[in-house]
Amino acid sequence: MDIVRNADGSLVVTVEPDRNRDSEEAEEAMSATTRILHPGEGGFEAALAEWDLQQNPDREPAVSTANGRQEAMAIVHTVASSPDHAVAPVMDGVEDPEASAEALRHVLVGGVHSVEAFAAEIAEAEGGAPLPAHEATKIIGEVLAELD
Repeated sequence: MDIVRNADGSLVVTVEPDRNRDSEEAEEAMSATTRILHPGEGGFEAALAEWDLQQNPDREPAVSTANGRQEAMAIVHTVASSPDHAVAPVMDGVEDPEASAEALRHVLVGGVHSVEAFAAEIAEAEGGAPLPAHEATKIIGEVLAELD
């Protein structure tokens, strides 16, 4: 099953149940179920990276450039600072959306520690306290959804 991204940023993922080899009936009764992951929950960053890959399975691995990363940091900071966290208006002024998207994908692939480091880098460059990883991840997902 594909990962589904909900409007609120949560992700619906397939969870395979543990196999119980003690009973044939138990084996037959088990089937895959789904789980909703929210930003900040364990596995969310990996699921978001997988969801992004599903959007374009032929895409090459993410490569972050210095300009793309700078622009991505500015996008995340601007969205986080806006009262309504609207992404679309911020994207109008982006010079290289593809480079920004690649930088954000690169952050996601690195997992939660990469997101935390990215949030700290944004705070250092733009001022203020670092965003919590779950907030930064949610914004990254919204930006990638807007770009796709």
